[in-house]
Amino acid sequence: MNKPAQNSKTNAMTLITVGLVIGILVSTTYVATASETKGIAIEELRRFAEVFRAINRSYVEPVDDRTLIRGSIKGMLSRLDPYSEYFEPGDNFYASTSQAVREMAGIGLELGMEGGNLKVVTPLEGTPSERADIRPDDLIIKIDDHTTQGMTLDKGIKLLRGKSGSPITLTILRKGAEAPMAVTLQRQVIRLKSVKSWLIAPGLGYVRISTFQDDTVETLASHLLELYGQGPLNGLVLDLRGNSGGLLASVIGVAAAFLPTGSRVAISSGRTAEANRVLTANPEFYTRSGKDVLRNLPDHCKTVPMVVLVNHASAAGSEIVAGALQDHKRATILGQRTYGLSLIQTVLPMWNGSAIKLTTARWHTPNGKVIQSNGVTPDIQSIEAALTKQYGTEDDQELNRAVLLLNKAPVSGFRLFDF
Repeated sequence: MNKPAQNSKTNAMTLITVGLVIGILVSTTYVATASETKGIAIEELRRFAEVFRAINRSYVEPVDDRTLIRGSIKGMLSRLDPYSEYFEPGDNFYASTSQAVREMAGIGLELGMEGGNLKVVTPLEGTPSERADIRPDDLIIKIDDHTTQGMTLDKGIKLLRGKSGSPITLTILRKGAEAPMAVTLQRQVIRLKSVKSWLIAPGLGYVRISTFQDDTVETLASHLLELYGQGPLNGLVLDLRGNSGGLLASVIGVAAAFLPTGSRVAISSGRTAEANRVLTANPEFYTRSGKDVLRNLPDHCKTVPMVVLVNHASAAGSEIVAGALQDHKRATILGQRTYGLSLIQTVLPMWNGSAIKLTTARWHTPNGKVIQSNGVTPDIQSIEAALTKQYGTEDDQELNRAVLLLNKAPVSGFRLFDF
């Protein structure tokens, strides 16, 4: 006879909890949308409360209310896009927002998300992942014994990192392969060198930027001065293939090296006032210490004929640079359509020490073209992309095409350039 009373008490507690949830949601909504005509639909909140109550009352095992609420929050964020996520109190959520570091213990992979799976954007040059022949667009379906389906990007990155010298096994699904393949690698401390350059012929310079680090703009300026120190340049190839982005200030600085001062580099658009910005080729957007590291570059850098090489693994920051140079008709873009990843994410701390990483804006090219999901379409497209190990070598067909373009030679029927 006491059992119904216990059920009634449980139901009352559930209703109180659900009522509290609804109260919080409604209060938050009214604060957030006080100046708007549309509010959250009460029917949807009732539906949420009904499901919450049903789980509390009838699920086969007791479930903690906090677990249900946190699951709901994570579900809301996962429905937005693959990159918005929730962090528990104590998580180092700012670490996951740093896209470019000089040294890291891992295998040298840049990752994205596709259909709830971890997707390789590009392997970094000279790293275990490149040596293991991991390729752009490979899907990682297991990391050691951890299945990655539904895994967040942040968790995937954490699993890839570890003690230098420790082994890690990835199970990879490759397009066109008959079955998944297992690849075992050793983690190592990865030192990234973001800029390389040399003369590929008299008067023809080649600059490769593999990532945008805090020192990339200054390093680029040094390389350009060294190239010009060997004689006047009649053409320049800027290689952004496999470059998956990095620090925004460095992205703007690289574009500024080749654009007239004050030129638009990128436009961001979002729903809040601070999300709408116009970034230009001015020192305030790329200097770190108030010193303009581009000030000693020859004026010819702004007019030298250029070809920019891109491929499907060119993402984020490299897409901003390529899009800006294309819109200003400053360079010919050669290669494959780029990845199409250009979001602005903001970490919003919550009162209890948790946080959400939320997509708050998208980047556009100076002419207003949306980069996200669309990528940058080259002026001259190619079907095959060079493998990472071929970048800048005599087997690099795309580089040879770029040289012929700068020499005003026909693009079809090109020969291997004699390095």
